[in-house]
Amino acid sequence: MASARSTRASAAVDRLKRRTGNAGWSMSITGEGYFFLSEKPGEPPLSSPLELDDFVAFVNKLGPQETRRMTKSDIAFEKQLVKKTP
Repeated sequence: MASARSTRASAAVDRLKRRTGNAGWSMSITGEGYFFLSEKPGEPPLSSPLELDDFVAFVNKLGPQETRRMTKSDIAFEKQLVKKTP
């Protein structure tokens, strides 16, 4: 199960690398199974060691965020979801 955990965490780091254009981001795993992130290998971590879900959320918040692509149908559907006040 550890490989699935590290795959999910490394996928989050790969997305961060794509968003920022910085290929130097480095993820490490402690012996207890906690994750931490640093800007380059060997540099101090940016946070304390985190559990998988917390680590992925932390990494997803870093850097520029990708905008969600909206089609005309998506926009029309969201307009229908808004409640109209009487």
